[in-house]
Amino acid sequence: MEYNLLSKISGPDDVKSLSGDELTRLCDEIRDIIIDTVSKNGGHLASNLGAVELTVALHRVFSTPEDAIIFDVGHQCYTHKLLTGRFDRFSTIRTKDGLSGFMRPDESEHDAFVTGHSSNSISAAYGIYKAKALSGQKGTAVAVIGDGAMTGGMAYEALNNAGAENSNFIVVLNDNKMSISHNVGAMSRIFSKLRSRPKYHSFKFALNKILFKIPLIGRPIYNFLLHIKEIIKGAVYRNNIFASLGFNYLGPVSGHDIKHMEELFKIAKNYNRPCLIHVVTTKGKGYPYAENKPNNYHGVSPFDIVNGADFEGKVDFSAVAGGALCKIAEENNKVCAVTAAMTSGTGLTEFSKKFGDRFFDVGIAEQHAVTFTAGLAKGGAVPFFAVYSSFLQRGYDQIIHDAAIARLPIKLLVDRAGIVGEDGESHQGIFDVAYLTTIPNVNIYSPCFYSELEALIEQTAQNNELCAIRYPRGCENKNFTDETGGDYNLVSNGGKKAIVTYGRIFSNAVEAVKKLEKTDIIKLNKIFPINEEVYGLLKNYDEIHFFEEGIKSGGIAEHMGSRLSEMQYKGKYTVHAIDGVFVPADNVSSALKTYGLDTQSMIDALS
Repeated sequence: MEYNLLSKISGPDDVKSLSGDELTRLCDEIRDIIIDTVSKNGGHLASNLGAVELTVALHRVFSTPEDAIIFDVGHQCYTHKLLTGRFDRFSTIRTKDGLSGFMRPDESEHDAFVTGHSSNSISAAYGIYKAKALSGQKGTAVAVIGDGAMTGGMAYEALNNAGAENSNFIVVLNDNKMSISHNVGAMSRIFSKLRSRPKYHSFKFALNKILFKIPLIGRPIYNFLLHIKEIIKGAVYRNNIFASLGFNYLGPVSGHDIKHMEELFKIAKNYNRPCLIHVVTTKGKGYPYAENKPNNYHGVSPFDIVNGADFEGKVDFSAVAGGALCKIAEENNKVCAVTAAMTSGTGLTEFSKKFGDRFFDVGIAEQHAVTFTAGLAKGGAVPFFAVYSSFLQRGYDQIIHDAAIARLPIKLLVDRAGIVGEDGESHQGIFDVAYLTTIPNVNIYSPCFYSELEALIEQTAQNNELCAIRYPRGCENKNFTDETGGDYNLVSNGGKKAIVTYGRIFSNAVEAVKKLEKTDIIKLNKIFPINEEVYGLLKNYDEIHFFEEGIKSGGIAEHMGSRLSEMQYKGKYTVHAIDGVFVPADNVSSALKTYGLDTQSMIDALS
């Protein structure tokens, strides 16, 4: 493909001089390269396609890095990368040592903040804005947040804080599905058009200046007019929540009309009051498959551009978990499922259709989700909260305070546990074991195979314990045919060396012992608390190697090592885990090799 315009963009200033026709062609080229690259590397497609013109308009009005632009989550920042000098490296996105799929300040000075999780852009941008003001730096800060991320409570905490003072801090609401404000009727359309015109705001500023210069009566007249305006706005916009929080609300405006967006951005840039610009975009715009099914094309694996991605018949751990929940829900009408805006991602689509009254999507609000789940349990339901490992981090306080202290038997289905691959540092599920084991009354399970996951979901639905069942992204590697179950399994070869492990990498251990002499495997199914019988087995080995697909500090290996020390174990105990680093983007098999958790690494360690 040829990118005649895009290839000449070395930085955002190059976008400012383009004509209207050139901007249209540029946006077409940007969509082409995003579709082509994501079809090869996988990544976030629909969200990026919807934000092309919006990002171009932002860079034509604002000047990064002087003006900080923070894209919430960052899964819509591909256009931003292309406009800030990364065109030549764009083909490396989401690959080892390549560009990140999210914003990374160590990658470019134009990336103002590390992104990857939702609802934090307003907080971060407002902090940067205040720091600029304190130090006398030029520039402003802009938070670009989607309507989905607006369901996270942190966004409203930040709006409440930022709306309390006069400043030209700016929030852009990228609304690609859900309407936040209900703008009703012809009057609404008239006011929206009027307030979006620069001439209206120029007149407003001039009138205010004149009124303030009139002795005695100028200020009362201004206050009276302001009061009348607010009454009219309240009637038309039905007490717009953003105006109530102190923001000057501009819009809604088409997120694919660059000229109109530029006008509003310029107005906001010159306002001495926090502004929120409501931009309406089409998620997946420019690629029919993504436009028709934007949720499916939010995050995709490599696919064929002509025929689109194949979403049919995919069986993975998430799908198996969803199927198991459907099965037990048919038999037990107390079983409920909770998700934080990840219905399809956590395999709950079928459950949501079959058991709509027992399915709860609470939005991107993991803290609320945990406490809501605890409330369900307190009320007598049997609730399962399905959540990605890296997203559960946000609910840590609620697990302690609202569930564990009260011994409420919530069930956490911890999806994407362990290394997840190309999404990189922010999405790796390597911390859940370390932080969950600090909480009293929590039981943690880690199945390796589908059958184990199904059995654990059925088992935990019937007990009265607070538990987490953690499982990896993707499919099982069923290379072990013996029966498994219970708290642990011993695969004995009559050896004096033992591999201890759990979860997905048990399959790597099975392959490794085929090439090792007299090496046993102890497979942990319930990984915390560890059954005391396991220690009775371990004391008979001269050499123990623990392989753990998680962070070393606070992991199961360290817990076990401490207990063995208390037992005065005299043999050699070695821990192989991820030690004190954030795991960057890479495919799973390569990352496992990097951290010594693949089959060959196990063979080398025990040879």
